[in-house]
Amino acid sequence: MNKKEQNLGPLDAQDCVCFNLRAAARALTRAYDEALRPVGLKATQFTILAAINRLDEGVPIGTLAKSLSMDRTTLTRNLRPLEKQGLVEVLPEGYRRARGMVLTGKGRKLLETAFPLWRQAQKATVERIGDGRWRVFRREMATLVGSL
Repeated sequence: MNKKEQNLGPLDAQDCVCFNLRAAARALTRAYDEALRPVGLKATQFTILAAINRLDEGVPIGTLAKSLSMDRTTLTRNLRPLEKQGLVEVLPEGYRRARGMVLTGKGRKLLETAFPLWRQAQKATVERIGDGRWRVFRREMATLVGSL
């Protein structure tokens, strides 16, 4: 390894895929958080509630984590505040000792209230990116996630 390769400076992050995707994710998360602020949800919380709603009632935590590309520990940590607020309910262990998740009535109502706010943020974001570019980018991100 030559001296130039050993002396990596702070500007090298500009070429880092991870750095750039995380910076974009943070910026987008702030925008969606702001859009969802009126109902008291963060973007990550909305996504979890929407995923529980989309999947079967009593979805096992492992299945939910996989659908969200999250590890179980992170998902469990993110579920705790939702459970404390009475938005989700953790069902007792069932088949194969898996604990399932369901939305409560309160959680379902909040998700219904939050959905139009999310839809506005989604529409504004796709308009900024461009519909065609978004479709390509979405496909490319899915390929990247599937390859890692």
